[in-house]
Amino acid sequence: MKKLTIILFSVLCTASAFAQQAGNVEVRWSHHPQDAKEYDTERLRKEFLIEKVFSANEVNWTYTMYDRFLIGGCMPIDKTITLEPFEPLKVKTLLENRELGIINIGGPGVVTIDGKDYDLSYNEGMYVGRSTEEQPNKVSLRSKDQKNPAKFYMNSAIAHQSFPTKRVTLKEANNIKAGSLAESNDRVIHQLIINGVAGVRTCQLQMGVTELQTGSVWNTMPAHTHLRRMETYLYYQVPQDQMVCHFMGEPQETRSIWMKNEQAVISPQWSIHCAAGTSNYTFIWGMAGENLDYGDMQKVVTTDLK
Repeated sequence: MKKLTIILFSVLCTASAFAQQAGNVEVRWSHHPQDAKEYDTERLRKEFLIEKVFSANEVNWTYTMYDRFLIGGCMPIDKTITLEPFEPLKVKTLLENRELGIINIGGPGVVTIDGKDYDLSYNEGMYVGRSTEEQPNKVSLRSKDQKNPAKFYMNSAIAHQSFPTKRVTLKEANNIKAGSLAESNDRVIHQLIINGVAGVRTCQLQMGVTELQTGSVWNTMPAHTHLRRMETYLYYQVPQDQMVCHFMGEPQETRSIWMKNEQAVISPQWSIHCAAGTSNYTFIWGMAGENLDYGDMQKVVTTDLK
């Protein structure tokens, strides 16, 4: 036990040292569903909620052991920020073993990849493939307007092959109308970074935006789990005086986490992931795991939830 404590302390100290270069880095461990049943509100929030995604002129990373997924946020104000590697990834470049998805939820921004600029407007996405010797895929981020800064939300997954960089607009996305106002879940699903959509190819990463229409509050109903994938949500466009109640846990052991605007949450493979807001809102979903089958899920009959 003493040896394990020393190792963990060493990892955290090293991560802190790298945080000065790469931003703020936090490691989250995976959990057995039986253990999660015993968590109180404070512990549940500590393990799964990401309260601070965006901060001025910094990069915030959360490295979860669920499929070794990275959740990040960057809000450059008056400087260009380059995405650097950090401990405990133990790589020379951030995308040495990874692919990256970026969706801008703020003002107009610019993503620079190996010296080439890509404009990224509100709710537009960018896929960046794994680095190669010919293309290191060095990523830098900046805002066009200091008074209306870009907010780059990022997800990254392990990749074993390099695919081309691709920018995807909402017009190019696969836009799916779902739900109904009668069920309080009238929404549009924008599949942005999905293998095969708009010429994008990915190893395992999938990302998109879901917008709830006025008068609707429920997302992703019926609830479901992904045995072969994990998922994260970023909730935004939540009015200042409103909140979203995110539901997680096993279908017969559900738990709730109240969330504010621009906060993210980690959803394990065994957990449902759905929410209801005190007003309509928008959220970004990101997934990684064994396959690229968007429809691979275990749906739960609503009346079976407990």
